[in-house]
Amino acid sequence: MKRNVGTALVLSVWATAGIAAGAAATSVAPQTGALANPLSALPAAGAKNPNGCLASGDGYLRARIRGALVLDVNLRNAELECDGGPRPDGSGIRVSFAGPARSDGRRLRMVFGVGKAKEGALGRELPTNLTVIFEGEQRMFATRGDDKCTVDEFKQERVGALGGPIRTYRVIARGFCIAPVKALNSEQTILVNSFDFAGNITFEDAPPNSPK
Repeated sequence: MKRNVGTALVLSVWATAGIAAGAAATSVAPQTGALANPLSALPAAGAKNPNGCLASGDGYLRARIRGALVLDVNLRNAELECDGGPRPDGSGIRVSFAGPARSDGRRLRMVFGVGKAKEGALGRELPTNLTVIFEGEQRMFATRGDDKCTVDEFKQERVGALGGPIRTYRVIARGFCIAPVKALNSEQTILVNSFDFAGNITFEDAPPNSPK
């Protein structure tokens, strides 16, 4: 399976089934014509990192996915691993989230590349590249561009030490997609109707004598 996520901002999520109202997990709802839920038989799993996504305890990931898979993702800080930083080409910001991995190695990974986002700056209506990876299932969905999804609101809050070459921010975003995301190895599609998250991004200055 092709694993290239390009400049997408990776959001990793592993969904768990059968969530009760208000619980911090991923629920999977049945839908006529949808594929059988690949997650329903899997046991719950705890977070790999006891601190979760953010040391402050207020990271989260929510997404509403319909189509070939029907998932209502609602993962909180302790269930998530997250990371982020600038895109390699400097055209925006990339953020990743990973939910709890299952004992058989399966995990849902989502990748968001937020175009035009700048360090420390607020943003609105930012074009966004999205990739959704179901690890262990040989399935990957990708927009192959940033014209199908949009970040409505993008905020950054400085955290940690204020000086030095490394700067970290808590990033908060919400958005939606207007077109289906197609699988890379089949004709299946999903639509991410809405998403919002809080994670972290880190910027680091290049060493003074490093080649440019």
